[in-house]
Amino acid sequence: MNGDFLEHYFTNNEALKSELRIIKYKIDTHEFIFYSDNGVFSKNKIDFGSKVLVETFLKENKKNVDNLLDVGCGYGFMGIVLAKILNAKPTLVDVNKRAVHLTKMNLKENKIEGETFVSDIYETVQNQFDLIITNPPIRAGKKIVLKILQEAKNHLKEEGELWFVIRKDQGAKSIIKELEFEYKIEIVQKEKGFFIIKSKKR
Repeated sequence: MNGDFLEHYFTNNEALKSELRIIKYKIDTHEFIFYSDNGVFSKNKIDFGSKVLVETFLKENKKNVDNLLDVGCGYGFMGIVLAKILNAKPTLVDVNKRAVHLTKMNLKENKIEGETFVSDIYETVQNQFDLIITNPPIRAGKKIVLKILQEAKNHLKEEGELWFVIRKDQGAKSIIKELEFEYKIEIVQKEKGFFIIKSKKR
C-alpha cells in the first residue's frame, strides 16, 4: 500500500481533488443515501467489514441504545444506519476533515439528528455512550488501533458496549489478547475472515 493511500484517509490532504459520488444502502425497509469522495475510507462502496458489523449488531443487540459514538466514522455509514434504526442520537468523529464534512451532509440527507466533529481519536469527545462502534484504521498501525479500542472504556456508560470489526489476518487474535485485561470479550460473528467483537468493561 503506497504512502499516498495512507495519507489520504486518516490525515488531511487539502490539495486532494474532490469527486463527489453517491452510495446507496438498503436494510429491511430502510433506505440510505451516502455522499462519498476521494480521500475517505472505502470511497466507492460500503466497506464489507463495516456492513457486517452493522448488520450483526442489529441482529444480536437486545439493549436500548440512547446514544452512540462512531470512532473513525469516514462518511458516517455505521453511525447513521444504527442511529436511524435504533432511534439513537449519534456522535460521529474522525481525524479527517473531509470525512466529517461528508458525514454532516449524510446526517442531513438521511434526516438524522446527531453531531459530527473532527477528533484525533477521543481528543475532543466528552460524553459517555451506550455504544461505541469502530472499524479501526488498521493501516494506521497497531498502536493507534489499540488506543482507539482501549480508551473506549473511558467513554462507555457502566453497561455500555464497544463493538468493532477486525480481520483475522490483520492481527485480530493478538488484539483480542491485549484487550482481555480491560474487557470481557465475545467474538459474535466470523465472516470471510472478519471478526465482529463485542466488548464490555470488566
